[in-house]
Formats: sequence, structure tokens, C-alpha cells
Amino acid sequence: MDTRSISISDYTYTLPEDRIARYPLPERDASRLLVYQQGSITEDIYRNIGHYLPPASLLVFNNTRVLAARLLFRKPSGGTIEIFCLEPGDEYAGLSIAMEQTGAVYWKCLIGGASKWKPGQVLQKNIPYNGSGIVLEARYLEKQDDCFRVELRWVPAGLSFAAVLEEAGVIPLPPYIKRPAELSDKERYQTVYARQDGSVAAPTAGLHFTPVLLGKLEQQQFHSCFITLHVGAGTFKPVKSPTMESHEMHAEFMDVPATAIRQLLQFETSIIAVGTTSARTLESLYWMGVKAFGNPLITAEQLAITQWEVYDRLEEQAIPRATALEALLKWMARSGTQRLISKTKLLIAPGYPFKIISGLATNFHQPQSTLLLLVAALAGTDWKKMYAYALENDFRFLSYGDGCLILAG
Repeated sequence: MDTRSISISDYTYTLPEDRIARYPLPERDASRLLVYQQGSITEDIYRNIGHYLPPASLLVFNNTRVLAARLLFRKPSGGTIEIFCLEPGDEYAGLSIAMEQTGAVYWKCLIGGASKWKPGQVLQKNIPYNGSGIVLEARYLEKQDDCFRVELRWVPAGLSFAAVLEEAGVIPLPPYIKRPAELSDKERYQTVYARQDGSVAAPTAGLHFTPVLLGKLEQQQFHSCFITLHVGAGTFKPVKSPTMESHEMHAEFMDVPATAIRQLLQFETSIIAVGTTSARTLESLYWMGVKAFGNPLITAEQLAITQWEVYDRLEEQAIPRATALEALLKWMARSGTQRLISKTKLLIAPGYPFKIISGLATNFHQPQSTLLLLVAALAGTDWKKMYAYALENDFRFLSYGDGCLILAG
């Protein structure tokens, strides 16, 4: 299949408003689970997912943590300006470095009410903190192609930007939830294993897992691996072009320890990605390994995966999975790093050749989205069968909704 010529209109379905979950269930692992394998569909609840996983599977989780990335400022005239922090400025080598900045930081943002905020104008916000408070200032620097460049400054200057966001920001619920974030979302819109600050949206497949369920899976001889992909706002970007050729994928930051890559090498089959973000990271790792195998002196910047290069040239250079992962580990050792920090714009859509994962746990995604294309790449045209079943049987959709387990083969 020519992935560029995919018509997005072939990947749509009718999603009634009342099927979009506005709130999570009281118990995370009580969400319903649709299980798909070789054309057959069964259902259960998430706390029983171990009954359906292949024996001794490796489950790969994305341990990114959602930032309180929405900052609300009130102008002296009374109007409200909303700053949605997307990603750090280009002057920072990585997201984690930007999050550790103290006193000031430059950030790429979306701005609600931008027409009311003049370039150079400084907004100020006072936040109660530690008995004294934080004074946060925002200066609009310039309009860029698809975002705004903003300078943020604060006192006490010794605080990191991560700490400032934690106190000053609001959790950015997806727009389709159509309600303001509440105090409960601060906990429920995070996975229980979230560790690495950096996302503006949750890896929602992981929201169903609890410490008890993770412990139960370990007792059942399943294995866990943790990697990081910081989810960007582009995850909600609709495909507006008729075919995928004209759609530009968003880049997202990856941060994967060498220990995780070594874990992957121990498993020949049965690697289950928990979430589309984990799937995208794992598949990107393989192609980075292909690059490192072909050019051991490749730079970190050159390792990043672009939208089409897998389909255009890298697939022709495909090598065994173990060879690719070993090449990546050798490149990391040569570079003196135990963490692979890079970016990926990989588009996984029908016609994509999976190299790492053999299954996927994921939620139900929006019509005409790149996430639905990823599901279709794994399930084939049976994605329609899965989604029809979910709609007919009152499953809850999108971020706070129910989920499915798709097993290849």
C-alpha cells in the first residue's frame, strides 16, 4: 500500500457526543477491555488483561508525566490570556534541560486571546507558594509558523521551570472533553507510573493500570519496561488534507535508557506496547538502529526519524531487530551516553512494516486521526469491526474512556 496516497476519509466513523467519556471511572482498572485477535472479538475489564496476553510478554509503558501546561494570565484591562506551553525553544538541547532552567525560559506556545496581547507586552501572575509566593511574568516575543515564542521569567529565581508549572499551571485536558480541568484531573490524568515531566497530553492507554494490577501482572510472569515519549499537542491535530501526503506529522521528544533497549533484546516475540506513544517510540528505536548500523558515526541529530524516510529508503535497509538494537547500543556507548534523547515524526499507517511490537493496548481514538491510522496499520480493515462493536456495546471513547488490546497473529 502506498501510505502517501491513503485517503483519510476511509478512516472515519460516526462518534456521538455522548460516547465521549467526560470523566474517568472511579476505579482505573474497571474500564472495559475489548480484545481483538485474528478477527475475533471478546471483552472483559482491564484488571483481567493478563488473561489475554501471550505468556511471558514484555509490556512497554511510557512513563512521561503530563505538565500543568496551561497558564492563565489576566490583563490589567480585565481580559484573560491563556498560554499553552507546547515545547521548549530551539536553544535547549532537550526537554529535560529546558524543564530544569531556573529564573527564565523560552517556550513555544499556543495563545488564547493572542490578538489582545501585543508583542513585547509583559503579563504578570502571582501564585501562592511556600508562604511567600511566586511572581511569574510572560513576554510575547514573536509569532512563528504555527505557534508563538514566549519568554517566561519568575521569582524566586532558584525554582526550576518544572516547579513553577506545577504551582502555576493547569492540567491541559483534551479539547473534546469540553469541560474545565478539576482538582481530580491532576491525579487521574496521569498514569500511576508517570515520572518524566514533559507531555501536554497523557499516554491514555496507561491510565487503566493501577499498582495492584501491575503487581498482579508481575506475579503472572509478565515483564515491564519503561521508556519515555513526551506527547505533544500535535497528537490532537486533525488530518485536514484529503490524503496523508499533505499532512505534516508533529515531532515528539524521545528519552530511552540503554537498560530498556537491553530488555528489548531479551524478547524475540510478545512485545506489547501500552499506548500508541509507546508503539511509536519502539518502532522509531528500530529505525534509529538501522541508521546507526549503516553509519556508526551518525550524529544524534541525524538519528531523529522524519515522517517519510522509513517508506522512502529505510525499509530497503531493514535488518534483524536484534542487529538494529545492538547497533544503537554500540552507538550510545561510543557517544558516552546511557540515555538516547532524540525526536521522532514517524507516521505509522496502513502499509507500515512493524519491526518491534506484536501487540498494542490502546484507547478508542478520534475519527480521521493519525492514532486511528496506527490502529489500522496493526489490525488492518478489522479496525472497523472493532469500532463498530465498541459503539454497539456502549464502550466509552477517547482519553477517559475504555480500551482495547490488539494482538497480531
